[in-house]
Amino acid sequence: MSDVKTVFVAFAIEDERQRDFLKGQSLSPRAPYEFIDMSVKEPYDSGWKDRVRTRIRRSHGVIVLVSENSLTSTGQEWEIQCATEEDKPVLGIWAYKSDRTAIAGIRTVEWTDANISSFIDSL
Repeated sequence: MSDVKTVFVAFAIEDERQRDFLKGQSLSPRAPYEFIDMSVKEPYDSGWKDRVRTRIRRSHGVIVLVSENSLTSTGQEWEIQCATEEDKPVLGIWAYKSDRTAIAGIRTVEWTDANISSFIDSL
């Protein structure tokens, strides 16, 4: 299983359902990857950032679920900043077909199996 790639998912808590859909894609027996995240519904405790940084360091790359909710999500913003500091490859995917929100510095593409697979294969 050492060839399994780990991808951290950064998302706004309001987009939790979209995160669930994305994580569902890794359940296929043919999927040589797993998605991890650090979603929180309670205020961040003092060790949250340390735990996130550890998980991002252990990941091969980061997928950012991009939506209008991203613009006000301080947790997601910090995860993106951490991924950049840790020099991890980052890909944004639009969480919704009708929402084309942009995050400065994040290349964002449509949510398709091909786009996701291409990114993971590049890691």
